[in-house]
Order: sequence, then structure tokens, then C-alpha cells
Amino acid sequence: MKRTSILFGFLFLIGLRANAHSQEAAASSESKLKVILLGTAGGPTANAQRLGIGTLVLAGTEKLLFDCGRSITTGMVRLGINPADVTKVFVTHLHSDHVVSLPELYLFPWAQGRSVPLQVWGPEGTRAMMRHLQEAFEFDIHIRRDVDEKFSSEGIKVIATDIHQGVVYDANGVKVTAFYVDHGPVKPAFGYRVDYQGHSVVMSGDTKPSDNLVKYSQGIDVLIHEVARPKDDPALIGPPDELLPGSRQTRGQAKIIADHCRSRTRVPESETKARTVLTR
Repeated sequence: MKRTSILFGFLFLIGLRANAHSQEAAASSESKLKVILLGTAGGPTANAQRLGIGTLVLAGTEKLLFDCGRSITTGMVRLGINPADVTKVFVTHLHSDHVVSLPELYLFPWAQGRSVPLQVWGPEGTRAMMRHLQEAFEFDIHIRRDVDEKFSSEGIKVIATDIHQGVVYDANGVKVTAFYVDHGPVKPAFGYRVDYQGHSVVMSGDTKPSDNLVKYSQGIDVLIHEVARPKDDPALIGPPDELLPGSRQTRGQAKIIADHCRSRTRVPESETKARTVLTR
């Protein structure tokens, strides 16, 4: 009997210790800022190996998506992330390669159980874009919400906000700050900074070297900076349908992507500028 009591007491202590470790791990996980690059392929191109632009930031209970490029919801599912749990989207600018999966994120996760509105922040024109998106799918929404499946009426609502520079979101210990960047004729274009529990990350969006980006990146842990090939790169001279050496991309596709970079400088000068910005 004594041996049985000792064994029971030993197992009880093991259980307490395991529970304590579990609680510590959960607390540690909630205090971390995690950044997931769902996709990094810029430009209006199709690529079987890479998904479009999209960065997911996990901060405590918050799941914040920055840009919603091609097949981003597929990228979430591959990582075991339920798109229905991603209900807050921050758009850097309204180029199609940064927003093309918004219809998918709006409609499909709703059909999979989202019961809260999709919230979208972005530059001027974001509210109008989301309003027209709802109009475009009015028939499907009506059938699935009111007639057939009777999906959540709250889950198909949209709360869209046209933003300006400054703090655009502050909840649950997470602060999101939008700031202007230089994307040539695309105005306004934003970068974003996320601060949580003493850690921070900046997403540049599409931009040339930018003093404002440097200003808002002071003291951060991670900078995610999009880059592009200069338009006057000699590799871009030639037949547009020809594949670039060592690439699955045609010269024509590369030229389209190079439109993201409006600098007319030579490659070495561009590299020097980039190094200057990143070391300031």
C-alpha cells in the first residue's frame, strides 16, 4: 500500500510539472512575434513555384495579413493555418499583384465558418474596391447567405478603411503603424510597422530607397524589404518571350516586374543606394 502511495505521489508530481511546463510554453508563445512569408513573388505573373505577395504576422491572439497576392489562402492551408481565422488585412497599395486574392479570402473562408466581418485597411480606394467586390459577388452571397447554405450574415460583412500615415490599429497589445513609401507614380503607397511585446517588424511594401522607411524602421528586429530589377538591366534587352538565363521567367515578365523600380540608375549605383539605406 505504501509503495502504491509513493508511486501515485510521484506520478502526481510529474503531472503538475508537465502542466506547469505547458502553461509556461503557452505564455512564451503568446509573447512572441512571429512572421511568416506566405508568398514573395512580385508582379502580375504566374509562377508554379512561388506564391504572390503576402506576409502573415502572428502576435499573441492576433493574425494579421499584409497584402493578399496570388494564392495566399493556399499558402495558409499548406502551413495548417485556417484562412477563416485571418480576418484582418493591411494593404500596402492597390496594384493587382497585392490584392488579387482578396475575393478568395473574402468568400471561401466565410463558407468554411468565418462568423465575423473581414476587416481591410489600405490606401485611398480600398473602401471602394471592397464595396465593388461585394457587388460583383452579390448573387453568390445572396444564395449562400439567404437561400441555400444559410452561412453567417456577419461573416460576409466587410469593414474597409482608407488610411493615412500613423497608427491604424491598436488592440490586444499589438500596434500597427502605416507610413508612406516611394512607389513612383503609385500614390499613396504604404509600408507597415508592427510592434508587440517589445519586438517589431517592418514590411516595406514596394518602394525606392526611402528616408521615411528608414525613419519608421529604427530599432526594429526584422525588416522585410521588397526589391526589383532595374529597368535598364542589360539582361532585359532581347526577345520578350525568351527565358532569362537560370530562370523560369521570360524577359517580358521581368520587364513588367521591373516597373516596380522607377530608378534610371545603373545596377551598381542601385546596389550602393540599397546598401546605404539598409545600414543607416
